[in-house]
Amino acid sequence: MLEYRDIYAGGRLVGSASADVITIVNPATEEVVGAVPSAVGVDVDRAVRSARRAFDDGTWATRPPADRADALDRLAAALEARTEEAARLVTAEMGMPISYSRQHNAAAPCAILRYYANLARAMDTEETRTAVSFTGRTVVRREPAGVAAVITSWNYPIMLAFSQLAPALAAGCTIVLKPAAATSLSAYILAEAFEAADFPPGVFNLVTGTHQTAGALARHPGVDTVSFSGPTKQGRWIASICGAELKPTHLELGGQSAAIILDDADLSEASSALGGLIFGNSGQTCFAMSRVLVPEQRYGDLVDALTEQAGRLRVGDPLAEDTTMGPLASSRRRIDVESRVRSGVGDGARVVSGGRRPASPVRGYFYEPTVLTGVTPQMPIAREEICGPIATVIGYKDEAEAIRFANDGFGLAATVWTGDSQRGLDIARRVRVGTFGVNLYEPDIGSPWGGRGPSGAGSAYGPEGMDPYLTSKSVFLPSFRTATGKNA
Repeated sequence: MLEYRDIYAGGRLVGSASADVITIVNPATEEVVGAVPSAVGVDVDRAVRSARRAFDDGTWATRPPADRADALDRLAAALEARTEEAARLVTAEMGMPISYSRQHNAAAPCAILRYYANLARAMDTEETRTAVSFTGRTVVRREPAGVAAVITSWNYPIMLAFSQLAPALAAGCTIVLKPAAATSLSAYILAEAFEAADFPPGVFNLVTGTHQTAGALARHPGVDTVSFSGPTKQGRWIASICGAELKPTHLELGGQSAAIILDDADLSEASSALGGLIFGNSGQTCFAMSRVLVPEQRYGDLVDALTEQAGRLRVGDPLAEDTTMGPLASSRRRIDVESRVRSGVGDGARVVSGGRRPASPVRGYFYEPTVLTGVTPQMPIAREEICGPIATVIGYKDEAEAIRFANDGFGLAATVWTGDSQRGLDIARRVRVGTFGVNLYEPDIGSPWGGRGPSGAGSAYGPEGMDPYLTSKSVFLPSFRTATGKNA
């Protein structure tokens, strides 16, 4: 069992001032696998002060972007060397199948780091413009925003962390990371990687704890900008704290994404892809395509195809290489999913596959992949984030109705499945979401990714991912006469 009684601040582990701990339970075995401090205000203050000193002394913020890029590459190499350790620990914390965990908690974070390293090398920090309002010029500078608080969710813990850490570091910010309580153990691997990559002390800092710790971090006057990923309700609370402090906030929140099946779609190909997009990571994905919209005349065929996909999943020990679906992340998560399914059935939905705990494994928070039919767009099961392996199948009369259903809800993601890519692109232009896939859905780290409305504000990935961590400064310069009498 791993036990920490420390936060990470100023380049070293420092004993927490809190006597309280958070126990981490393996959702596949229901056994305790570790414990971390439930940090209090003194801990948060220490971490923020370390980040503040590291920023204000200029060691990191004023370092040439190319040098910061080299450090990001070293960090990627250090994390890559810890691939198996990180992947297995996240699997023990929240139940992600090990093959999936290697991809999303090591390979993807390393790719993100290297992408932002390349952006940093090409970054222009100053641009000179001819002034419009006076005779002279303006130098527009892009400067690091300062100390960034990064508060992350539990469902893809290391990838979500680096989706913000990488652009913040590339921009020149220093960081305090507050991981989700349930996946705090794996965050200490990040601290090891930062040390191995020879980052200056105080550039990366870590506190663990509850939502109260997150609130204290967001509220701290030494924090300049805040990033939050997690449920919409908690995101609104963090945003209210930052709003009161006039502090910029980036929010990556919940989703209940729609998959629109058109009348010309290849159902075999669509259902095969949707199997992963609905049930992957036990449905605990913010962009899970859990609302499946299908023409009424193709309803039965699509239900059969999705039921077949659900039946192909191998539910079991997430550390087994052949497992394709592990447990839900916690007992509370499973209870919530069960409650939502029961409520949906009470509202008139029908379970055609799953809808229960599997006979095996006996221990662990497992739940069968589930397909619900008879769902209407007004039902809560079709409108609220499920965060579980549930497909709700909704029939529609025509294309306009499908788009109306897709636009009635969260604003993170959607897909369309069609034999005509131009028709799919036309649908994409009419659906109000931050990201959209035509016959696939794969977030691209080179392009902005984020939601609208209750799904959040701001973008991760792409050059746009650096925007929350950079501020603009305009320097006004008058013209002057050279020795030849010309204005310069």
